[in-house]
Amino acid sequence: MNWCHYRFLSLWDLPGTPAEAYAVLERVEDYPLWWPQVREVTSVDGHSGVFRFRSLLPYDLVVTALERRRDPEAGVLEITMAGDLEGWARWTVTGGAGGTRVRYDQEVEVRRPLMRRLAVPGRPVFLLNHAHMMRAGRRGLAAHLAAV
Repeated sequence: MNWCHYRFLSLWDLPGTPAEAYAVLERVEDYPLWWPQVREVTSVDGHSGVFRFRSLLPYDLVVTALERRRDPEAGVLEITMAGDLEGWARWTVTGGAGGTRVRYDQEVEVRRPLMRRLAVPGRPVFLLNHAHMMRAGRRGLAAHLAAV
């Protein structure tokens, strides 16, 4: 088993329409407005940018994201990542019970040296850190959509 490899899946049931949720998710430069753990997004061009994240643990992760797919009709936004995390992430936005269902898939390998050294003993803590970040993202996006 590669202890530095992670696969994540999050499902968020949200208010509003899929089109409203998709519109918010495609404006990545606004993520820090509603997602507390996304500390900074710096656009490089119209299709790539640098993200800085921090959840419960006292360190930032920095990744450069490159748009791989933007398909409003299918409700899909997908990126590749390089930097402290290398891999990909995908949002899939569909209709759900009384609103919108957002699915977040991510597959990454940790590249940050300290996290690699702590891969085995730190894995449960890294998973909890990620889960906290995703719960906060769901709450933030739900509140943002409810206010729209």
